[in-house]
Amino acid sequence: MSPRPKKIRHCQCKFCGRAFKPTGTPLAELEQVHLYQDELEALRLCDSEGLTQEEAGQRMGVSRGTIQRIITLARKKTATALTEGQALIFVNEDEPA
Repeated sequence: MSPRPKKIRHCQCKFCGRAFKPTGTPLAELEQVHLYQDELEALRLCDSEGLTQEEAGQRMGVSRGTIQRIITLARKKTATALTEGQALIFVNEDEPA
């Protein structure tokens, strides 16, 4: 039995294809952490715009629980990349990582 299909997530961020990395080190030499578009959107809505998880879920067309799971993973990835000097790569969900 195949897994349940993903619900479409409405994202306004158009930052994909870019990277955030430490200066002075070529991207090819860094370990890369992929931050997907929905994860970046959840961070933007909750942390930058100050929306509650419920409000962010309504904007993205998903449940509050889904937003909570997405934002927890996004915060972990971001913290790991920043503290360990890794590159944070912004990608679309449908692009190969």
